[in-house]
Amino acid sequence: MRFRSLYSRIALTFAALILLFGGLCGGLDLVAAKNHQQEIVQRISHGLAAHIAEQWPLFKGGRVDHKAATELFHMLMVVNPSVEFYLLDAGGAILAYDAPPGKVQLKQVTLEPIRAFLAGSHLPLQGDNPRNPGTREIFSTAPISERGETVGYLYIVLSGDDYRRLAADVWQGHVFQIALWVGAGALLLTLGVGLGLFSAITRRLDVLTRTVTAFDDADLAGSLRFDRPVRESEDEIGRLAGAFTRMAERIAVQMGQIRSQDEQRREMVANVSHDLRTPLTSMQGYLETLLRKSDQLSADEKQRYLEVAVRQSRRVAHLAQELFELAKLECEEVRPAVEGFSLPELIQDVIQKFELRARGQRIHMNASWRQEGIPLVYGDIGMIERVLSNLIDNALHHTPEGGEVRIELAANRPNDVIVRVSDSGSGIAEEHLASLFDRHSPLRRTPGRVRGGLGLLITQRILQLHGSTIEVLSGQGRGAMFTFKLPTTAPA
Repeated sequence: MRFRSLYSRIALTFAALILLFGGLCGGLDLVAAKNHQQEIVQRISHGLAAHIAEQWPLFKGGRVDHKAATELFHMLMVVNPSVEFYLLDAGGAILAYDAPPGKVQLKQVTLEPIRAFLAGSHLPLQGDNPRNPGTREIFSTAPISERGETVGYLYIVLSGDDYRRLAADVWQGHVFQIALWVGAGALLLTLGVGLGLFSAITRRLDVLTRTVTAFDDADLAGSLRFDRPVRESEDEIGRLAGAFTRMAERIAVQMGQIRSQDEQRREMVANVSHDLRTPLTSMQGYLETLLRKSDQLSADEKQRYLEVAVRQSRRVAHLAQELFELAKLECEEVRPAVEGFSLPELIQDVIQKFELRARGQRIHMNASWRQEGIPLVYGDIGMIERVLSNLIDNALHHTPEGGEVRIELAANRPNDVIVRVSDSGSGIAEEHLASLFDRHSPLRRTPGRVRGGLGLLITQRILQLHGSTIEVLSGQGRGAMFTFKLPTTAPA
């Protein structure tokens, strides 16, 4: 599991890069050292062949003086056994050398490196090694002339077989081993320091990861608690820790809201189940009585039983419709179809819808506003009609015979219009005002006030979708006044 962490991956990558870089640098150093050494040797021995060719006659009458060449080669090999001497003709063919039989494998040497050497090209230059075909070694060379004409070349291989054997022994020597151990130690020291620095850098990231993981394992409950170095650092890890802390706080608040809403939803379902069970039980009882005792009941009793059953069925249908409407409004995809409309005209239409009911209950409905002082408001006209209908229906339900329901408008220029719906009914106790628009409002469980529950929740949700709120002023026996505002300017 540890090798899946960010630190292990960084460590392995860094170690691989260090080893690769060390090997590359070591190889380049070896190549550079070898070339540098060859260049020094070739520079020191640059004029060796020319000096010998001038001091020692190797050709007589256009032919090789083998006796003089043999004596010269023997003498020079005794002086410097690491070099090899060859006498070439003008075409590069080997004419004479000093080596055991079968040692020299080539019969001709390529002239291009020789010409480049004589032309003063950049050193080191490498030419053919007659004893090892396919390999190239540094050399020194000089032309041999008679009567102004080049008859051959003196070709000296500066790193012969003996030199290569000595060079191979040097790589296994004490100095090279010390250099190798020093280089390996430097690489290991760099690797150790780098891994330590990476550990110090990623330690805070590891703390951040473990803290966030613990928060996740705790079902996103509680808060994130980071160590002080992580919390107070100003780099990316510190900023990330701050962002995680703020995110955890918001998540904790939202999780609390979700749990609260879930509890309220369960409680509302229980309340609705209770609300539905009462009319359904009543309706079922009357229908079963009609079914069992149909021949024993009078026509008036049958009519009364049917009227009660129909009334209870309408009550169930009304409650089911409110539940469906509330669920639809709580869906985040629902958006008001905003348009400008005349609020006085809408109120007149709503009043006409409740006029017969108000007359039947002997309740006076009164609407008042300045005729030309109310500007157009902006909102979803269907939703606002639902708000007004809910509030007026609720007011009529709780206003006694001979009472009054008032709808008032007041322009709150230049931003909005104030709407007030008040009644002279029984009012609402002060201890119930704070939870009036909650799902778990105790009023929903009070006999005779069932219709004051979901309708107010629907009203509040519609106004929230319009960016508005609803307020209520009431007292026991003093009626109730509901107030909300609608904007007079179209939303951006």
